[in-house]
Amino acid sequence: MKAVVINQYGSKDELIEQDVTLPELKENQVLVKEQATSINPIDWKLREGYLKQMFDWPFPIILGWDVAGVITEVGSSVTDWKVGDKVFARPETTRFGTYAEETIVDESLLAKIPENISFEEAAAVPLAGLTALQALFDHGKLQSGEKVLIHAGAGGVGTYAIQLAKQAGAYVITTASEKNHALLEKLGADEIIDYHTTNFAEVLTDIDLVFDTMGGDIQKSSFSVLKPNTGRLISIVGIADEVLAKEKNIHAESIWLQTNGKQLQEIADLMASGKVISVIGEVFPFSRQGIYDAHALSETHHAVGKIVVKMAD
Repeated sequence: MKAVVINQYGSKDELIEQDVTLPELKENQVLVKEQATSINPIDWKLREGYLKQMFDWPFPIILGWDVAGVITEVGSSVTDWKVGDKVFARPETTRFGTYAEETIVDESLLAKIPENISFEEAAAVPLAGLTALQALFDHGKLQSGEKVLIHAGAGGVGTYAIQLAKQAGAYVITTASEKNHALLEKLGADEIIDYHTTNFAEVLTDIDLVFDTMGGDIQKSSFSVLKPNTGRLISIVGIADEVLAKEKNIHAESIWLQTNGKQLQEIADLMASGKVISVIGEVFPFSRQGIYDAHALSETHHAVGKIVVKMAD
């Protein structure tokens, strides 16, 4: 099958198109013919070699860990899924990722694509949507009526986090450029702070939960807006200053996504009823150049919503 791979770590120039043979299907796995995948920062961070200690894989490596497509083969012990099912997933993190015509997924990680949702909309969800859900609820313990500050609300993770927090009955505050305010209002944000003109730390207090997707000075400033003793900060980029958290008695935690088909199905059900949508900023074709251009956009940190890659019809 055709795949876009890297044969060594480095810049976008390392992305090349080549034929790859997948391993044999295990009894609890399915083979998915891909219709769409999407780009996440982990893709190019891994491409550049930042995660090689965590994932010590031989080359070639197929990047990408979001898939939407159709099941074409099922393992011998798979009972809940059949050939022809339209599914999406955040597969396990292996060197056989989703920048490919086909990918292998454990049956427990699959969710059904709702009838009213396109392959592109489905492919945008898994990694970003699960990250948002787990950060807010599994780790952040967000409750109805609480105030949550979601940094970078117009980003891939942020757009899902706003909607999921709103669905849970929280008061949602987010930071974004003015040009994205109308979109974030539509997604359910109660308060939007233009980070170009306003320092959030000067205007916010008594926040119950901060969802940090930025790190650095933004993370440090976030401690000052949280409720002492009961405030929580959940980050997807690491905790820079554990001492600051202890001083203020704030629960600060850095998380790593856990693959989870059941939770993905919960998001799918919200999408089926129109309560959660995918915001897709750009769609690129599946090719070496398409993936190259998609990485270039993701690396700017200014993409709105998700960047999707569509397979040829």
